[in-house]
Amino acid sequence: MFSLNLVLRLAATLLIPTITLFTVEWIHRGTLAGFFTIFEKHPESFLLAWLFLLLLYIAVSRLTGRYPLATLTVCLLGNLPAAVTWFKLQLRGEPFLPWDISQAAEASNVMGKANLEMQPSMAWTIVIFVLLTALSFFVRAPRRSEAPRAFWRRMAAGAGATAALAFVVFGIYLRPVATEKLNIIPDMWMQNRYYRNYGVITGFMSNLQSLNIAKPEGYSAGAVQSLKTRIETNKPDRPLFFDSYAATLGKKEREPNIIYIMNEAFYDVEELPGIVFDQPVTPNLQRMKETAATGKSYSPSFGGGTCDVEFEALTGYSVEHLPAGCKPYQQHVTRDMFALPSYLKDQGYRTVAIHGYYRKYWSRDKAYPHLGIDTFIAADDFVNPEKKRSHYWKGGLISDAEMGRMIIDQFENKGEGEKLFIHAVTMQNHSSYNAENYPEEELVNIVSAPEGISEDTLSQLRDFATGIRENDAMLGALVDYFSQVEEPTILVFWGDHYNTVGKGYELYEKTGFIEPGDTKSPKLHATPLVIWSNYYQKPVDIGTVASYNITPVMMDLYGIKKPPMFDFLLQEMKVFRARTRGVTINPDGTTSQEMTAEQEKWFNDHWLLQYDQMFGSDYLNQPAKQT
Repeated sequence: MFSLNLVLRLAATLLIPTITLFTVEWIHRGTLAGFFTIFEKHPESFLLAWLFLLLLYIAVSRLTGRYPLATLTVCLLGNLPAAVTWFKLQLRGEPFLPWDISQAAEASNVMGKANLEMQPSMAWTIVIFVLLTALSFFVRAPRRSEAPRAFWRRMAAGAGATAALAFVVFGIYLRPVATEKLNIIPDMWMQNRYYRNYGVITGFMSNLQSLNIAKPEGYSAGAVQSLKTRIETNKPDRPLFFDSYAATLGKKEREPNIIYIMNEAFYDVEELPGIVFDQPVTPNLQRMKETAATGKSYSPSFGGGTCDVEFEALTGYSVEHLPAGCKPYQQHVTRDMFALPSYLKDQGYRTVAIHGYYRKYWSRDKAYPHLGIDTFIAADDFVNPEKKRSHYWKGGLISDAEMGRMIIDQFENKGEGEKLFIHAVTMQNHSSYNAENYPEEELVNIVSAPEGISEDTLSQLRDFATGIRENDAMLGALVDYFSQVEEPTILVFWGDHYNTVGKGYELYEKTGFIEPGDTKSPKLHATPLVIWSNYYQKPVDIGTVASYNITPVMMDLYGIKKPPMFDFLLQEMKVFRARTRGVTINPDGTTSQEMTAEQEKWFNDHWLLQYDQMFGSDYLNQPAKQT
């Protein structure tokens, strides 16, 4: 007959992985309603996750002989990623991904200021596993001194489970062929949907496949040179934008100073339907529509991921071609590679980056030199800077006005005749939001708002709108200053991404800005884009372009000599303006999730060139061999 202890060991071995599987999905989803319907559609995925937890439990419990340790190990390795996924979905609309581990410092800094609360599912899971851990102390493993044969059977079971666990990880989870045979189909463009369909454990583990960047099919020196020849052959006779400086006055080629300003969370808050403020919030943005090239930058990010946006803008590379959720600065910009700063540096420019926060944030201090930036001015380089919004951020954040003054200071102290490129990244209007961030007399007030928006959301909106007003004031101050400067100068100003303001997506849904539940709406990715110069004052409608097309568009508008990569992107814009997060922006401004055969061809060619310059041999920027 079976002993009571053997029954307890078998019961614990089967029940604890099973309970963990359900608590993981309970935390991830916030509710188990609808989970069993998903389970029926994708049973292989969840059974594989259960097998992973089961083998992990057997390996730890049998090899150590400590069942409480095994219970805690399975609990933490399953439920912690689920909790991080839930919080990250609320904050950024994407789940916990393998490469997030390398961003732990940045993530904890932001999460600590995000007003996120523990959910009931998390509290109940803690209670459940405290009880299970306590009960595990009553489960005894065979000891060598007491039962040698049972002890060696236990050790053999642990070793076998470890080997089987290794096979599950390396033979299934890390092999695309194996996961696809189990009907686990990649969905890299919508990771939230991927985790919803296949669960946190399988979603996370199978994403490890993406850490290996696969070479594009057909990549070779010949393929790149052939594409380069096509780019040269297809160069247009006139600029893409017919009413631009290059089209109307293009005979006079200039080498202007170029100043990029990527503004934190900047979008036109006055576009929210039904929200009325007591003052104009974006008067300078509206003014630019009469004197500059204006449109929308289609951002790959929402709620964070600023570094993704600047990576695209500085390089012309698209994060769409990289593993979803990865951070290029931290994982891939580890060697010198083509980018706008390096290209301008070769043309005799001095290149400067300015950021109102710590230089190590998103590993900018390591990535910037690889992109060709000579000088990096970070928060600790400012002397007694003006700071604002200290409710969550200890000591406050460097103001946009201070950033503007630093930009002007860099310009005024450059060498005579020196050409200057500045890339500035602001911080003042970073999340989280609270009306206590400003004195009452400085706050923008809300005169009226649609019904159903909570008081907390409206209070946070006052903080956010006040920040937008000050972002806009910085734009106006820089335009006014450089209007008086004789040296030709271009300002490129855009918002990096939308943020949540208040409770989830309530602000956007209750105002009708997006349909309820449509959290992937393209509207939440299109931020203002302004390209202004002090030597051409006519309006140009840019439309909506990808963040990775900002630089090619700027060069096209002003007739600046372009490298092959940017020539390619301008030609691609005749086929589509953006392909970002699974959304295609067509030349007429319409959106679609699918690509035509022609669009897909250009998309794949873009990846070929991007791979060549990021990971390959950089054939594109090498002179063609003479024959």
